[in-house]
Amino acid sequence: MKANPLRTALASGRLQLGTWINMVRAPAILTLLKSAGLDYARVDMEHSAPSIETIADMAVLARALDFPILVRPPSADREWITRLLDVGVWGLHIPQVDTPEIAREVVQAARYAPAGRRGMAGIGPHNDFTPGVSLDELNAGVHITVMLESPQAFENIDEIISTPGVDAVTLGPADLAQELGIAGQPDQAAIIDGYRERMIATAARHGKDVALLCETRQEAARWAAAGVRMIVLSSEVAVLHRTYAAMCAELRDRQ
Repeated sequence: MKANPLRTALASGRLQLGTWINMVRAPAILTLLKSAGLDYARVDMEHSAPSIETIADMAVLARALDFPILVRPPSADREWITRLLDVGVWGLHIPQVDTPEIAREVVQAARYAPAGRRGMAGIGPHNDFTPGVSLDELNAGVHITVMLESPQAFENIDEIISTPGVDAVTLGPADLAQELGIAGQPDQAAIIDGYRERMIATAARHGKDVALLCETRQEAARWAAAGVRMIVLSSEVAVLHRTYAAMCAELRDRQ
């Protein structure tokens, strides 16, 4: 069975660069993103439209390319976790993890015994159709990132991040700003940066990785220098929009 290249790279301390996939549902986008130099992609199911069949097609290609996808399910429940892992997804990006109880439930659903109680499946995409793979090896292939998106999550930050089986942590800046009542305020960026710094420090104490969404190269360089090893460079929607908007504006200005 193939090893998860994201876990291998992070274990050796290498910076991993990814991006969000929010709209494009053709699996071939993974080939394009890998050829551009990215290491992985996050695929969104919480705020986007892909079906489980689309994810299954992407997951099989991702494993063939050694280009992991980390999928954000609509919610942190066992049904979504089981189905996504069994179709071959290598990583989960779990939203709205507000309490250590939720974090433990995620691990229980995503890890086989003794680390958890993931439902047993036969040969399939999750083990590259390889009979006899050990539960330890299957567990080693799964990467779990949890999202902190509320003040409650930050009240429980040590317990959540230290949960055995959780590999990495991130925050949802827009949801957190909304929950804090600072969305659209002049000091929003500075306040959210304070939460990012607190999260990075807490993750470092517990030996866990941090993932952060960055919209610019400068922002990505700043957080990489702060110890973040999973950088998410914008999304395919935002990159397309910015690029075409800039090109159109420049050409129209010349007329």
